[in-house]
Amino acid sequence: QVQLKESGGGAVQAGGSLRLSCAASGLTFSRAVMGWFRQAPGKEREFVAVINQGGGWTVYAESVKGRFTISRDNAKNIVYLQMGSLKPEDTAVYYCAPTVTWTIVPEDFGSWGQGTQVTVSS
Repeated sequence: QVQLKESGGGAVQAGGSLRLSCAASGLTFSRAVMGWFRQAPGKEREFVAVINQGGGWTVYAESVKGRFTISRDNAKNIVYLQMGSLKPEDTAVYYCAPTVTWTIVPEDFGSWGQGTQVTVSS
């Protein structure tokens, strides 16, 4: 059974930074494409970033490009999201998820965790 545990969220002021972590188990992590998504109240879940199995390819949503960095440690089965220059519009619950294909479509990802709340105040 695939399990995902996101952590590292919190409340920060605009311009601040956070590093999110997602610990994965129950899958061959090194073979999974890993994505980060977020969902704000009343909005659809949206793509944030994705990283390929080896960590050499990444794609970001335009809204976070240049501010967020996705990375992974296959030895620890963890994917990270380093977030900088945070804005109030980044406020959301952040989720990680695995997939077997190179995609950014949320419906193509399976096994979602509980997420971690990020709140950015102005």
